[in-house]
Amino acid sequence: MQAFMVYYTELSKYFLALMIAFYAYEGFAVFRFDSEERRTNIYIRQNILMALIHLGCFISIFFATQNLDYLFFYFFQLIVLYAFIVLFRLIYPKANRLLVNNMCLLLSIGFAILTRLSYNRAMRQFLIATASLAMALCVPYLLRKLKILSKLTWLYAATGALMLLAVYVLGETHYGSRRMISIAGVSFQPSELVKLLFVFFVAAALYKSSDIKQVVLTMLVAAFHVIILVASRDLGSALIFFVVFVMMVYLATGQWWYLIAGALGGSAAAVVAYHLFSHVQVRVQAFMDPWSVIDSQGYQITQSLFAISSGGLFGLGFYKGQPTSIPIVEADFIFSAMAEELGLVFCICVILVCLSSFIMFMNLAVRFKERFYQLVAFGLGITYIFQVFLAIGGGVKFIPMTGLTLPFISYGGTSVLVSIIMFAIVAGLYVLRSDEGKIKTRRDIPRRAGAKAPPSSPANKTEGKFEDGQNGQNGQNG
Repeated sequence: MQAFMVYYTELSKYFLALMIAFYAYEGFAVFRFDSEERRTNIYIRQNILMALIHLGCFISIFFATQNLDYLFFYFFQLIVLYAFIVLFRLIYPKANRLLVNNMCLLLSIGFAILTRLSYNRAMRQFLIATASLAMALCVPYLLRKLKILSKLTWLYAATGALMLLAVYVLGETHYGSRRMISIAGVSFQPSELVKLLFVFFVAAALYKSSDIKQVVLTMLVAAFHVIILVASRDLGSALIFFVVFVMMVYLATGQWWYLIAGALGGSAAAVVAYHLFSHVQVRVQAFMDPWSVIDSQGYQITQSLFAISSGGLFGLGFYKGQPTSIPIVEADFIFSAMAEELGLVFCICVILVCLSSFIMFMNLAVRFKERFYQLVAFGLGITYIFQVFLAIGGGVKFIPMTGLTLPFISYGGTSVLVSIIMFAIVAGLYVLRSDEGKIKTRRDIPRRAGAKAPPSSPANKTEGKFEDGQNGQNGQNG
């Protein structure tokens, strides 16, 4: 038995790399087909591969620890994840299943890595994710029923600004940044929730008009959000807000000079931040030459690099490495822990899974006729992929550390909640996109039949609602 366990632990590395490579391939293969019905077989194969990856990870953990609690924990995860996949499919047959599959795969990988690092934190993450998944089941329904989302511009702005101000006044400082608020012993990070509100605010502000006056007004509100985050020293979140705003303005206006102005302004702000904040100087020093300060500021990043290099292509296997030697590994450097014990091939495939999700976000943004929802899908996509870039880039010393979590995988209750809701929103937008197509089809039926629809018919009532992305009626549809 002992020999079998040794052989399995060694061979499981290659098995897991192969399974996730197939999964990542299927994540891009879906784009060969336009309809969800034609993608069904791909989604089924993804579900099987996800189950094998999840099982393979926990068998390795069990063999390494000989603790049955981990197997029971695995079965609870299996039930919750596949119950969500099945229920989401039954309730919303037109929703996008790639996003649901990718989300559940990344969650399962995160549970496995966190279980290896800290069972208690993995359990807490699982409970928060379970509650978040239950909430996510309601999101597409709410998107379908709430027809005033595009009219709540200033409610989004005011709520987001007040939440950030509350952090600045009442928040707790962790590692140089004021991010967390504790209420009745429960800590959460409001800036994560404000990301969603911020995207909806910019979309609602720009879909009606994208002239220079409206852009400047939106910019002032966005700048207020960013200034509060900078004052709270949450520079990673401030950077995400800034980039999302610039990219959404570019989409709304089509003017390249906004991108150029944003790049110049962001560069100037980075220089100012470097001179104002000592912890930024520490991170830049650790980025530029971590080896000269390996016993102090550079310790975290050097340990991360050691972990990645020791893992090689296929990793050392669960409990064969030393990822816990990296400070705050479960939050800031989860990618490094994954690289050490599962390998670079596995990690590259995880990045490809994230990339396929981003492409699906953009695919929806391109296809949507309604400007408001188009901007929402685009903004959420930029938010997601840029956070992935910052989290992984900091861990591999491609950029200075920002302290941001890797969505779905890193430890962080608020991050997991917001990431799940974000994917549920975009998956739900596919339901609205399907409704949009049905309305357009009904409108065109009289024309194809050679007849003219009567003035009171639904065809004429919906005429023009999807034709002009700038008119104020867009928020009424869906």
